Amino acid sequence: MIRISIFKLLYRFVFKITFFLILICSLHKSYSQTQSIIVGAEQTHLYIEDIQSSKIAIVANQTSRLKSGDNYTHLVDTLISLNIDIKKVFSPEHGFRGIADAGEKVEDGIDLKTGLPIISLHGKNRKPSKEQLEDVDIVIFDIQDVGARFYTYISTMHLVMEAVAENNKKFYVLDRPNPNGHYVDGPVLEKEFKSFIGMHPVPIVHGMTVGEFAMMINEEGWLQNGIKTNIKVVPIKNYKRNIIYELPEKPSPNLPNKKSVNLYPSLCFFEQTNVSIGRGTEMQFQIFGNPRWNNDLFSFIPKSMLGAKFPKHKDIKCYGFDLRNQPVLYQINLEWLIHAFSKSENKSSFFKKGFSKLAGNKKLQKQIEKGKSINEIKNSWKKDLKKFKKLRENYLLYN
Repeated sequence: MIRISIFKLLYRFVFKITFFLILICSLHKSYSQTQSIIVGAEQTHLYIEDIQSSKIAIVANQTSRLKSGDNYTHLVDTLISLNIDIKKVFSPEHGFRGIADAGEKVEDGIDLKTGLPIISLHGKNRKPSKEQLEDVDIVIFDIQDVGARFYTYISTMHLVMEAVAENNKKFYVLDRPNPNGHYVDGPVLEKEFKSFIGMHPVPIVHGMTVGEFAMMINEEGWLQNGIKTNIKVVPIKNYKRNIIYELPEKPSPNLPNKKSVNLYPSLCFFEQTNVSIGRGTEMQFQIFGNPRWNNDLFSFIPKSMLGAKFPKHKDIKCYGFDLRNQPVLYQINLEWLIHAFSKSENKSSFFKKGFSKLAGNKKLQKQIEKGKSINEIKNSWKKDLKKFKKLRENYLLYN
């Protein structure tokens, strides 16, 4: 009897444990499924009725894709299949297909697949004209950003918003995750250094999605003459800011993977120095080096290639550092920039004229030249960062 009782107790115990584990697995599976990130563009039910009887222009590039099962379709193709009246496409830096060099002027053209006119906003004009918006009711913005102030897609968005407001049109943002949304860091841009690679008084890494950023631009009166646009943001479903989102499509030719996207805010400083960050290789924004550094270091040779026709130090062997195994960054890394400056033989030629525009001030260059420590430099950012974080709280849509 005692043996039977013990057997029954064991049986009940095992049964309960098994049931509990099955329940946990089931809940985990359900949680995982419900937590899949669904970008704004994929939630057509939230905006399709608004645009069905309207004439549409789309600001898009190769990242403007919607997932359907295991496949992706471009937003333009999707909306055409739903009988939406698309009049034209506006394309940003790198072009509609995302293959032009950084800063390269992109010409207007015709999309061979759809026959739609493509108007470049990185060529003769960066802002849609009144004539270009005459036959349009709504402009839809759907471009994957990487969350850095000097990444020019948010500057394009700003100028499109301005044109939309001036011409009494409507502006829709189909929101997408920020792959660098898990932190905020860097010097806040000073007004005198405003340019196309930095139009707003925000830190280098602002930690906001394009939808959140668009609302901040609008409500803070940053558009010309404080004009406001009629804006709607179609939000992301199941997105949390601390998720390090891996992009399904490279956002530009020289950001080929999640490592380069994560390193980009820290390595982009080198664009205005005599140091290469790997343009002209397959390791863009994952390495850095200079031909005059020690030849016992990691080496690479920049070559002319698609997306980097004229890379820095073209066809010359550079010696430097490989960061492909670097842990994920949760703040801007200044160590590499300071170390590179210390290795420079001719320090007066290390920084180029445009460095202050990237940094958003003159102070950072001077601090490095004077030998200030990383802590000293970062402490000088704290006051402005605190003020910005408080400001952005008004526009955050996600935890």
